[in-house]
Amino acid sequence: MSRPGYGGGDLPAVFPDWSPYQDLESAARAYLRDPDVALEALGGVLRGASVLGFTLERFVNEVNGVWQEVVVCDGSRLILWHGEDVPPGEGPPGSMTSSLRVVPVSTVTEVGCRRRLNRSDSGEIRVDSIDVYLLLTSLDEAPPSEEMAGTPRHDALRFGKTLDDGGAGQIARLEEFARLVASVVGRPML
Repeated sequence: MSRPGYGGGDLPAVFPDWSPYQDLESAARAYLRDPDVALEALGGVLRGASVLGFTLERFVNEVNGVWQEVVVCDGSRLILWHGEDVPPGEGPPGSMTSSLRVVPVSTVTEVGCRRRLNRSDSGEIRVDSIDVYLLLTSLDEAPPSEEMAGTPRHDALRFGKTLDDGGAGQIARLEEFARLVASVVGRPML
């Protein structure tokens, strides 16, 4: 099964696994559709800073096409790159957006990690999904719902992986990323 991609080429419905790659460039080249766009944007901000950890996400939306994300932690910042195909009718065919966001780690107030565990008949426990959130001091820009009217909500970054969407390797790498961010939150910056 494949789906139409940026520039007219077909994309596989199941993407290659990035989790075996320990360096950002190799992982991005294995997994992202547009690694050069992502790496150029990230490199302009990193400017030689060490990449302590990262996580990647990519999926195909039936309306907008490919959605891609890279999140890098250099110890003091989270650098997020997001690339997304422009919906039909909102730009020339093959158009995409590329956006960058830099979040100081000092603005992360809470790191949450929820793992769903599955116990086999033999008693072996395995992780079959993980959800991670990073609560920020900034406020969410989304308009409040009726029940939340007048109540500000803090911005949060959310990431998830399952056995079907990423596999055990990507689940482990996302958990590793969450632990890295948790280890630097609240520490004095040198």
